[in-house]
Amino acid sequence: MPKTGPPYLPEFCRQMVDLVRAGRDPEDLARELEPTSQSIRNWVGQADRQEGRREERSDALGAAEREELTRLRRENKQLRLERDILSRSAAWFARETGAVPSGSSSS
Repeated sequence: MPKTGPPYLPEFCRQMVDLVRAGRDPEDLARELEPTSQSIRNWVGQADRQEGRREERSDALGAAEREELTRLRRENKQLRLERDILSRSAAWFARETGAVPSGSSSS
């Protein structure tokens, strides 16, 4: 059964949020004070959403759409890598064959 404690005062939660935003680590705060680091992170996320710093998480995407998005992102990353490799190899071959003088740019 999960361990639950008394609810924290809003002022205390706000102070934790301010400390995290000032650069303190939630794990360090959790060791020093009573709330868990996950609770502190949850408070920061809730404050961010309330202040418009972060969008609400919506599960508007279905499982199939989420899988497709993941696949497309992976494919996009692979294509960028391949493009960079081809670009570098084309530049190397151009220099090796003397088609482009070393150190000069024609664009």
